[in-house]
This record gives sequence, C-alpha cells and structure tokens, in this order.
Amino acid sequence: MTAAFFHLGIVDPGLFLLAVLLLCVTPGPDTAFIVSRSLAQGARAGALSALGISLGCCLHCLLCAFGVTALIAASPGAFVIIKFGGALYLIFLGVRILISARRMVASANAVLALEPSRRREGVALVVQGFATNVANPKVILFFIAFFPQFVASDSPSKTFSLLLLGALFIVVATLYNVAVAWLSGSITRRIRAVPRFSLWLERGLGAAFIALGLRIALIRQPL
Repeated sequence: MTAAFFHLGIVDPGLFLLAVLLLCVTPGPDTAFIVSRSLAQGARAGALSALGISLGCCLHCLLCAFGVTALIAASPGAFVIIKFGGALYLIFLGVRILISARRMVASANAVLALEPSRRREGVALVVQGFATNVANPKVILFFIAFFPQFVASDSPSKTFSLLLLGALFIVVATLYNVAVAWLSGSITRRIRAVPRFSLWLERGLGAAFIALGLRIALIRQPL
C-alpha cells in the first residue's frame, strides 16, 4: 500500500479506513438521529435518515475536493452565516419535534402525526438527515482537517484523491448507519407497545437537536 496507493495520490489507505471505522462507531449527532428515528418509526425511517446524512456527506465531499470548504472556513462572513443558519435550523427542527411529540399524547398510535402519507414521511426524513448534516459546521471543519492528511503532497490530482477518499468514507459510513438503523428498528415493535416510551424518545430527540443547535452557535471559527 505504498507508492501513494498505486499512484492515486492517497497515502496510508489502511490507516484511513481504520480511522473511518473508529469515527463511525463513535456516537455523534448523526448516529443519535438515526437511532432515534429507527426506534420511534422503524428501520425504514432510520435507513432513510442515514441516506439523507450520506447525501449531506456527498455535498461536503464535493465542496472539500474543489476547495469551497476551505474558503468557507476561512471567510468570517460565510462561516458565521452557516453557523447561525445551521443552529437556527436545528433549534427549529427540535421545537417541531417537541410539538409533534405533544400531539402524540392525543394520538399515541400515530408516531408521526404531522406526515399525511408514507411517501411524504420518507422525503421528510431524507431532507432532515441531509439538513442536519449540512447545517453542522463541525462537519466542514472535519473535512478540512481529516481528508488532506491522506493526500500526497505530490499527488497528480488532489481533487480526484479527495473525491476518492470521500467516496470511501461515504460508503463505509452508509453501510454502518444502515446497520445501526436495522438493529435499532428491530426492537421498534416492543417500543410501540409502550407509547409513553416512544413519546419520551421523541421529546429527547427534540431536546437534543435544540441543544446541538445552541452548541453549534458557540463554535469558534478556526484561525
């Protein structure tokens, strides 16, 4: 695995995959979102949430590969807009989930009372997963700090190398997230048998997104 990964401009691919695996198993906002949705609505909901998160990572990968991510991080105005925009969105999403949880009291058997159809529910889950990933400026900083470490300084095409690393990361993360959704969704029936548990799970998810939004608002721009 030397010679910059067969002249693709990538160094230490084994270490990269190991690092990605460790990052995947480390609990974070994305995992919490997938688990909560899987427990509350089933494996399908968790998998759709994972798909949305992966689409967000695809966007981050493209922006990183073409240098846009670095420009955003270096621009005080752009970074502040993304930071507070993301924070406000997550707080809004958290409040909406809390309101939905209150409506569940009147209709305990309806897990997602706001969605009139299964198709719209699926689209909403993908969009929410995508938005929660893209709206987190920590993901921007992660892509800047992590991926360039595995690109050779003499790479013939750093853009291609970054895109390839991003693709590997997204594939591994997606497989892991879908597995998490399936495992979490396997106990959904037991949770639905206790509506109060599902209700408090929704409340916890809403509170978690509000807390994450407040935390994002306090992130400082890297020097």
